[in-house]
Amino acid sequence: MSTVEAVTRAAAGAVEGLAAMGRAGRARLLRAAADEIEARREALIETAARETHLGETRLNGEVTRTAYQLRVFADVLDEGSYLEATIDHAGNTPMGPGPDLRRLLLPLGPVAVFGASNFPLAFSVPGGDTASALAAGCPVVLKAHESHPDTSALAFEALQAAVATAGAPEGTVGLISGREAGAELVTDPRITAVGFTGSLSGGQALRALIEARPEPIPFYGELASLNPLVVTPAAAAARTESIADGLVGAVTGSLGQLCTKPGLAFVPADAAGDALVARMATALADVPAGLLLNDRVAEGFDAIGADLRSQPGVSVKATGTTGEGATPALLTVDATNFTAHLAEECFGPLALVVRYTSEAELLDVLATLPGSLTGTVHSESTDDLAPLLAVLQPRAGRLLFDAYPTGVLVSWAQTHGGPWPSTNTVHTSVGPTAIRRFLRPVTWQNAPERALPEELRDDFKGIPRRVDGVLHVG
Repeated sequence: MSTVEAVTRAAAGAVEGLAAMGRAGRARLLRAAADEIEARREALIETAARETHLGETRLNGEVTRTAYQLRVFADVLDEGSYLEATIDHAGNTPMGPGPDLRRLLLPLGPVAVFGASNFPLAFSVPGGDTASALAAGCPVVLKAHESHPDTSALAFEALQAAVATAGAPEGTVGLISGREAGAELVTDPRITAVGFTGSLSGGQALRALIEARPEPIPFYGELASLNPLVVTPAAAAARTESIADGLVGAVTGSLGQLCTKPGLAFVPADAAGDALVARMATALADVPAGLLLNDRVAEGFDAIGADLRSQPGVSVKATGTTGEGATPALLTVDATNFTAHLAEECFGPLALVVRYTSEAELLDVLATLPGSLTGTVHSESTDDLAPLLAVLQPRAGRLLFDAYPTGVLVSWAQTHGGPWPSTNTVHTSVGPTAIRRFLRPVTWQNAPERALPEELRDDFKGIPRRVDGVLHVG
């Protein structure tokens, strides 16, 4: 028996016990996991800083976020609306006599989660995919990322401690390493869903393996995103310096290794736009080079950056201070020279500024872009945004106004997903509704009360339920 098979067997064996813990038991597990992560804060930061080159400040915030989102999903379990509990009592309908129907969302089963290179905690072993899957009642088999194996092991130790503290069954969480093991994991018949955050090529390779399975399962991939940001002429004139400085900060923060980095900025080709781009160039010139997450990321940054520079009409407006690692860069191109070839994500501290001469020219280019996680507009109150939003909205999962897309708050209203190729799903991977990915609906018809989950029994109180078409809060 392979290591992967042993881990997935253990996960399958934990399904019933994890369900038997109920919502309260799983909430206890998630809060224990948050406590264990925080108890290892210093060790996690030190280890992740060594393995990923991400700074202490960034990693300290990531520990806080990781613990926070674990507790958020515990609160989701307490609140209970995620179950979509629905009761339609037997009675007459326009279609004739109707049976008693009761519907609830139930866990899929063991879930595979692939850790991300750029978030060694919040999108990796103890991250949001893990938190939402455990909250749903699904055991999780984690694929550690090669960029931070020691961080993954330390975070997994925290999860194991939480499993013991909460009295969850053995096999609730499991950990594997290596690409071959990852391929074996997604084809294992005991796995019922896969969560992945990474490159488009890596996601497509996994999806191809999954599609070859005899029994299909959902694949939730966060893959590639340009995150276009538009500055209107009025905004460029009114807030030249603040927009320029904010945009450079968003492009170079974490050395541009964020899935929501605005890699493509649209700036008017007028005097205000010239001043804004000049300010960006000045600000970016002071940003030092730095080591990227791993050799593969560095090679991709160099290759894609060189390819973008070689395209007709593209010029290098500014570069950061050179040194070891990746040097930040600001490229520009006129909208008339923009081609589909330029609509490729460059993961790292590089942005392409597209200069447009009219709204029609801007809209024409935006209409050619692939889907993204975000679309951002900087405007003034005098701007008519309707034409712009008509083009941006179908291409983004989150629309921002007078802000920057980096920084994804964990909240009920959050959407961290978008049209292909940013993701291949309509679901978010951040926030409470991410739990929906790992649940399936089941309906009980004319069931005796003893056969019903407690949340569907007539006298149950405490969670929102829709009864005979009417929503009851609790």
